[in-house]
Amino acid sequence: MTDAGSTAAGAAYRGVRAAVVGTGLIGGSILLRLRDAGLDVTGWDPDPTTRDQARERGVAVPETVEAAVAGRELVFLCGPLPTLPATLSTVATASGPDCVLTDVGSTKAEVAAAAARLGLLHRFVPGHPMAGAEFAGLAAAGPTLLDGAAWVLCPGPATAPFRWLTGLLLAVFGARVVPLAAAEHDRAAALASHVPHLLAGALAGATGRAAAPDAVLALAAGSFRDGTRVAATPAARTANLLLGNRDEVLRELAGVRAYLDELVEALRSDDRERLSARYDEAGAIRGLLSDREYTTQVREFPVGADYTAEVGWLREVGAAGGYLGGCQLRAGRVRYTAGLPRPSRA
Repeated sequence: MTDAGSTAAGAAYRGVRAAVVGTGLIGGSILLRLRDAGLDVTGWDPDPTTRDQARERGVAVPETVEAAVAGRELVFLCGPLPTLPATLSTVATASGPDCVLTDVGSTKAEVAAAAARLGLLHRFVPGHPMAGAEFAGLAAAGPTLLDGAAWVLCPGPATAPFRWLTGLLLAVFGARVVPLAAAEHDRAAALASHVPHLLAGALAGATGRAAAPDAVLALAAGSFRDGTRVAATPAARTANLLLGNRDEVLRELAGVRAYLDELVEALRSDDRERLSARYDEAGAIRGLLSDREYTTQVREFPVGADYTAEVGWLREVGAAGGYLGGCQLRAGRVRYTAGLPRPSRA
């Protein structure tokens, strides 16, 4: 493995042998970026037509997944969420014992549990890039889709693969690596990503059942378009992410419904002051997406020692809304640079 951050951004990873299994929107975008960054990358997809499309875009694509991952140092698992545990088992068997494995699934607890059952926690790092589009397939993929994305990685009991993968994502994708425990990721993703799919589907679906849907669509402007964008996501993909995190989605949805009930009651009772107060509260949170300020924190840990303190600190960074912007290995120590949000005034 190449030391994270040991040379100029990306250069340390040129020539790394990587593979991407599942070359749809996210997997295809990872594949194309790795190729453009100079890695020795292969791709594979269960669909023959998709494999041909990848070859047309200049990527080596063997006919079997086993051939695609053989001799690789890193494999991204990017297939549909329900397939990931079985794919993890197949890829682990076909790849070398030192090959780092990661995934991009929108929920983490199930695949992390599968890795534990398979005895792969020493080389599997659960991951989830928080980016995408409502479109699907390799035709919609592009090498810049994940530029600067928040990219969740779940540090486990063996942190060497986590450190190396963090360095690669920082250098090649310009990612903001968010270290979280798998369960913490699923709780946060429920409200940040999964519930919005429910709300978008409800708004778009209700429009289709309205008395005059064509008139509604004729008037639809930015608020409607932004609020319903992910309703255009392929239905099977949406169902996978919602069912894959069902309990957390339902729990967070209850909070959304409670807030909506407050708005409805203020509207019904003609309570302008209360209605304005709730929107002031909501607007302050929305403003943090663009106006949030961060402070820098640097921490070092010895390599090869007890990883408990390191993993604990990493998870604290993610749980606090922070991210990793640097990861360097030098003289037997790992040095992290983290961005931590200033306390919210909302």
